[in-house]
Amino acid sequence: MILLFSLCTLVMNAQSKKQQELEAKRQSILKEIQQINTLLFTKKKEEKSIISTVEDLNYKVNVRKNLIKITNDQANLLTREINTNQKQISSLRDQLKYLKEDYAAMVVKSYKSKSEQSRVMFLLSSENFKQAYKRLQYIRQYTDYQKEQGEEIKRKTEKLQELNITLLQQKKDKDKLVEENRLAKQKLEDDVKEHQKLMASVRKNMTAYVSQIRTKQQEADRIDREIEKLIREAIAASNKKAGKSETTSKGFALTPEAKALEAKFESNKGKLPWPVRTGVIKVRYGKQRSLIDNSIEINSNGVRIATDKNAKVRAVFNGEVLAVQGTKNGNPWILIQHGNYITVYKNLSRVYVVKGDRVTTNQDIAEVFTDQSSGETMLSFAIYKDSKFQDPSVWIVR
Repeated sequence: MILLFSLCTLVMNAQSKKQQELEAKRQSILKEIQQINTLLFTKKKEEKSIISTVEDLNYKVNVRKNLIKITNDQANLLTREINTNQKQISSLRDQLKYLKEDYAAMVVKSYKSKSEQSRVMFLLSSENFKQAYKRLQYIRQYTDYQKEQGEEIKRKTEKLQELNITLLQQKKDKDKLVEENRLAKQKLEDDVKEHQKLMASVRKNMTAYVSQIRTKQQEADRIDREIEKLIREAIAASNKKAGKSETTSKGFALTPEAKALEAKFESNKGKLPWPVRTGVIKVRYGKQRSLIDNSIEINSNGVRIATDKNAKVRAVFNGEVLAVQGTKNGNPWILIQHGNYITVYKNLSRVYVVKGDRVTTNQDIAEVFTDQSSGETMLSFAIYKDSKFQDPSVWIVR
């Protein structure tokens, strides 16, 4: 019984830790849904393009599905915890029954021989001094054992009461999660119906929408090529100035100060602040299929963050402005150098810095552009090093 109780305790502790992790994830997703509703669904529908609305709905549907999955995992884990606690309670009751029976037998036995005369006679009837000494030890040990048994009964009773309280709370928590999941599924069904309705409208004029998506992707690819070219030219210029070979050097010719800055930047991987104060990552890093037409491949060399209208863009780390560029008909972008790392901020409206400026972490450097045709306020954020872009989501704080 003791072994079973110990195993149950270990299992319960492991489950409680997992429950805390799941609850943290659930709260994070709930916060994300709140931000999605605030940033993507507070505007009037007529102010947003149908493509943006479809993408936003698809994004919310996927996040809500994740919420339902996490909540299900929590409910299932709570069921296992409840079962574990019920086994533990059953084991404790058995132990308590055994302890009480044993204690009762001792009390009866002690009562029958409780008189001081009986104890004295027990000692005097010893055959020798050694036996008398052992009998005296036995009397003392027996008395201590009685006290220990009484204390053990008290501890087991308190533990049983605690487990019963925990069990009742777990059942309430499970009922609450089940109800929240039911409501989340209803909302998911509403979102899916609206998404399907919009997609039916899109299919009526699919050719035009596909053309818009391809044009938008081509423009993004063109800007990325310009950025890569600009960075290569800056690397070549820095090496030429330092008297190094332009062909063998992949990175910038760095001063000791710039090397130290790069090391600090690397040490903050996963801890960099977001480039905007509020936002949700609507498009993630890497190649992915279009939500409108699965045959179209979208290549994102960074992340695209939906944010508030006129949102300020912040430098994610100390550095020097390498370039402020833009095309004739396009929006400007900013490159900030942190040693051999470059952070890229695209789709801007107003810009507050110029080339050569030194910036600090969280310093406002620009404002995000709001597309009047789509109704979107979207910042494109990227990180570049060693002739290639990196996934920014692993660099910024979660």
